[in-house]
Order: sequence, then C-alpha cells, then structure tokens
Amino acid sequence: MVNDWIIIFAISYLAATVSGAAGFGGALLLLPVLTNIVGIKAAVPILTIGQLFGNGSRVWFGRHELKWRPIFYFLLTAVPLSILGSYLFTDIDSRTIKMGIGIFLILLVIYRRMNIPKIKLGEKGMCIGGGLTGFLSGLAGSAGPLGAAFFLGLDLTASAYIASEAFTALVMHLTKTMVYNKYSLIGLNELYYGLFVGLAMILGSWTGKQIIEKLSRKKFLILVEILLVLSGFQLIFTAK
Repeated sequence: MVNDWIIIFAISYLAATVSGAAGFGGALLLLPVLTNIVGIKAAVPILTIGQLFGNGSRVWFGRHELKWRPIFYFLLTAVPLSILGSYLFTDIDSRTIKMGIGIFLILLVIYRRMNIPKIKLGEKGMCIGGGLTGFLSGLAGSAGPLGAAFFLGLDLTASAYIASEAFTALVMHLTKTMVYNKYSLIGLNELYYGLFVGLAMILGSWTGKQIIEKLSRKKFLILVEILLVLSGFQLIFTAK
C-alpha cells in the first residue's frame, strides 16, 4: 500500500513536469499508472481532481501571458461537450475506455510524426478544437494532447501556449468534477487520492516551468511521444 502511494506521487510529479514543460502528455502518462492501482472507474475522477491542481498551478505560473480570445472560443464548445462526454463515461465499461485511450495515444503520435502540412484554423477555429477536446476529455478522462495541438497552431510563445491551454483544461476538469460527483463517482477515497496527486502536480508544474526556460523543448517533446506510445500499448494489452 505504501509503495502504491510512493509510485503515485513520483509519477504524478513526473506527469506534471511533462505538462509544465511540453503543455501536454502528463495526464495520459499518469492515467495508466492510476488505472493499474485503483481501476479505471476510480482513476479518471482521481486524475480529474489532481489535474485541477496541476493545471491551476500552470495557469498561475503563466498568468501574465494568458491569451483570452482563443481561450474563449475554445471553451465555448469544450464545456458543453465535456459534460456530454462525462455523462457517457458513466455508462461505458472499463475495457472500452482503456483500449480507446490506448489507440488514441498511438494515433496521436503517428499524426505528429507524419510529414503533412499543419492545419491553421485561427482563433475562431478553436471552437472545433474545444468541441473535440471537451468530448474526449469527458469520455476518457483526458485529451490534453488534442487541445494542445490546436493551441500550438496559434504560434504562441511557450509560456502563453502552456498557460492558455492549462486554463481551458482547468475549466473542463472543474466541469467534469461536478458531473462525476453527481453520479457518486467521487467518494472520500477518490478525494484523498486526488488531493495527494494534486500536491505532487503543483511541485511538478514548478519543475516544468524551470525546464522550459532552460532545456530544448523539441528534445523534450520526443521523450513525451515515446512515453505516450508506451502508455498506449500498455492500456491496450492490459485492458480487462
């Protein structure tokens, strides 16, 4: 039991460091670990609570560089569709969720590696990104890489991109928390785990900020992609 708590804290810290430096990937790195320890039905609400602290700290660290127009367009569709996804999550079996997340992770990395022109939709196009990200986030617990991809297309500075994406994620996680609580998916056990994860994520977000200011972001993203692929295959082959 003690070993589980140590593992959760360490991976939560690493996950938040990844998100703090790259803008995405942390939640999807942590979800397989939580799933193996507490099960998918508890893992997603716990991750959601933890992400409140992780994203909240990233917003605070970059609060002076938030870009409000793309944030508004993104949340315009992300919030209602994250609610829809959260309702559907309550009725989907754990095997389907785990395999779906795993396939999503692998396809995401393949897409990033493909040598094709990047689609630029502009600020209003963030409505599309918000809808897709919100729905998948509510359904699977996290879709950070998808939302991050839309914010990356705006050519923001690293700090503005990370803080703005984190703000939208924070709002969606707050929305999902209310839905999960309505369906009694968040009990005292999930709350304790979530707060513990959140503490580690605050520390990790601070570390991520230090990294992005000193380390090559390109090299760090390569590491994130490797971790996402490994997590994806783990979810697919361990689905029960």
